[in-house]
Amino acid sequence: MRRTTSEAARIHRSALVIDTHADTPQRFLDEQYDLAGPRGRGDLDLATVRRGHLGAEFFSIWVEPQRFRGQYARRTLELIDAVRRQVAAHPDRVALATSPDGIASARSARKLAALMGIEGGHSIENSLALLRLYYALGVRYMTLTWSNSNDWADSSGDLRRKGVPHTRHGLTAFGESVVREMNRLGMMVDLSHVADRTFYRARAISRAPVIASHSGARALCDHPRNMTDDMLRAVARSGGPRSKGGVVQVIFFSGFLSQAYCGARRAIWPEANRAVARAARRARAHGRVLRYLEEEKIRRGFMDRLPRPPFSVLIDHIDHVARVAGVDHVGLGSDFDGMSGQMPQGLDSPADLPKITHALLDRGYTAEECRKILGGNLLRVFREIEAVSRSLDRG
Repeated sequence: MRRTTSEAARIHRSALVIDTHADTPQRFLDEQYDLAGPRGRGDLDLATVRRGHLGAEFFSIWVEPQRFRGQYARRTLELIDAVRRQVAAHPDRVALATSPDGIASARSARKLAALMGIEGGHSIENSLALLRLYYALGVRYMTLTWSNSNDWADSSGDLRRKGVPHTRHGLTAFGESVVREMNRLGMMVDLSHVADRTFYRARAISRAPVIASHSGARALCDHPRNMTDDMLRAVARSGGPRSKGGVVQVIFFSGFLSQAYCGARRAIWPEANRAVARAARRARAHGRVLRYLEEEKIRRGFMDRLPRPPFSVLIDHIDHVARVAGVDHVGLGSDFDGMSGQMPQGLDSPADLPKITHALLDRGYTAEECRKILGGNLLRVFREIEAVSRSLDRG
């Protein structure tokens, strides 16, 4: 049944909208970008946050593994500091949140709740002490790997790459201790990016429900970054016999939503790589290293040639996860500022989030189901993870 725009807008405004992945901290640090905008070529600023009624954003603390080899912890701390400085610069509009209650408090004050999640376990440099430090500084989830495997967990991004060492079972003994310590701290175990065997091992080890902060459904787009139907169901069943299960936050990147776009991107990627290599050589000739943001600008020039898929592909993935895992196990994990602008048609910033609510209502979802998908499911999982942490500390 098709709903009116005003009805959809009312339901969207009534929801606590939570997005679990934005790569904006790189812009804070490397471009001196200010959340007050204007956003330029980026995806997210405070004006679009307000227009889209985004209530909470998990800012991704992502350390590029090649450029920052040997200084992962330093870069991680600089990114965390960059997020905290943005909060300090805009106290009237942004509040640092580290808990579900903190998210609710920010909402009551009509502020954006700013949270942090580490993307890639290489940031802890094989140190549980660093993991604990990051938690103390406000980090509330960690993706066990990025596209690179680390010493204790395997990534889906390099599993078939020759010369890259991998674990035997997806996690080493130390990797298992990382998951257990995350449970004890109350840090969400994020299984986006990991290899399938790492997914199943971590899910089995975790005493708390797990999340995927930004993933799609492999049944709709056959990419190793996406989750099979069995994995979707496994997330829903994670956390033990008394758990209400985890949540899969659906990514907005077209390369993980549309099989046609994924194929076109794969075809143009070698040409983009050659252009990046030429730029890197020019940079070296002038005595400097090509910055990641410069590389991304080059790649975006190639990706912008590709036609964006229809908005409906995003709703297809949300709908698929809801049907396979259950409507209590799906949410939103945009990857704003991490996609080189390649989202489906009509989706350019947080200002467009109400379109998701409207589309879900048109597909027959109730207002309450929309509120769960928009943020309620993630909030429930977050609360359960905190409860597990308290029980483990008592034990």
